[in-house]
Amino acid sequence: MNIGLFTETYYPEINGVATSVFMLKTELERMGQQVYVFTTTTPGAPEFEHNVFRVPSLPCVFITERRVGMFYSNKLAHVIRKLDLDIIHTHTEFSLGIFGRLMAKEHRLPIVHTYHTIYEDYTHYINKIHIEAVEQKAKAFMRMFSKIYCNTAETIVVPTIKVKELLESYHVTKTIEVIPTGIDLEKFNRIRYNTNEMNQLRLAYGVKEDEKLILSLGRVSAEKNIEELLRIMPTYMKLHDNVKFMIVGDGPDRERLMKLAESLPCSDRIIFTGSKPWDMIGKFYQIGNVFVSASNSETQGLTFIEAMASALPVVAKVDPCLDEILEEGYNGYTFQNEKECMEGLDKILYSTNEIDYCNNAVKKVEKYSTAQFAANMLNVYENLLASLVQGSALPIK
Repeated sequence: MNIGLFTETYYPEINGVATSVFMLKTELERMGQQVYVFTTTTPGAPEFEHNVFRVPSLPCVFITERRVGMFYSNKLAHVIRKLDLDIIHTHTEFSLGIFGRLMAKEHRLPIVHTYHTIYEDYTHYINKIHIEAVEQKAKAFMRMFSKIYCNTAETIVVPTIKVKELLESYHVTKTIEVIPTGIDLEKFNRIRYNTNEMNQLRLAYGVKEDEKLILSLGRVSAEKNIEELLRIMPTYMKLHDNVKFMIVGDGPDRERLMKLAESLPCSDRIIFTGSKPWDMIGKFYQIGNVFVSASNSETQGLTFIEAMASALPVVAKVDPCLDEILEEGYNGYTFQNEKECMEGLDKILYSTNEIDYCNNAVKKVEKYSTAQFAANMLNVYENLLASLVQGSALPIK
């Protein structure tokens, strides 16, 4: 099968969508499929990439670390005419997604669309002055936009039941398949990492071998709600003098959060590492003792799965996306307030119970292999094409 993947973000960028598309291409190719990625130019991209085509791009106006490509490329349109694609799979609702739709229409191809982002959780990038009436209108617009976009594809893919139910509440009527994004579990396997090397990495950031390290990893932005975690740290660190908090990643909220951290009495125990290369992320998971998150904007929460694959138990704010991966008292804890967050951290970092949180974390995410992810997606493609051949109104090339 010849498959075209259209995405605004791709390797070496570090985010859930880029990782998902990269892994999907890799695994589908291992299964013998021909996969072509159409994406944006991005700093640091390899000089040569097999079957990856990039369009000129600029930083996004609202989210500057993301890029937006041209809506149409004559050069790539000419390339696509020669590829004899069977199906188009879009991973963005914007420029590359629109380009994918134009190519699908021109070549009479079916469209699978993965809804990666809950856009109503991101309206603060537009409503920078935080007027409530503007916020509500922006959210209503994003709900309508999502509904229209999804209802004009043949099949929608979402990573969790949470997102499926959300789209149904938007009145999306097309078939919605729930397929959790896979990750390269082996990349996060603790056996791969040298203990002495990991201790040296901890020391490089001022974390001693006998200290407990609470880890947050991902995009540093308002919707990730890292501020709530920072506000908890003074109370928690007053109770425990051997705890440090590390925030790995970059984003539009980092400067503000660093200033907030400097104002806290425990500022010398809060570490901001900044952005790290995609190929180094696995190492940073290894140096933590517990992974923590207060985000409610996750569609699936790939960082939770990566943390668990790294044998890190998780303490996270209650969110439906955790239902399938976090089992209370087994591989972590959920919280709704400061007290519950600190209790969860205590149970993992200081409890004398017999629960093997680390081993349980690894067991819980074994099903999220990239091979299974690609196999599930290929099944969606094959079923869609078969249904169209059997009499769909959509014209097939």
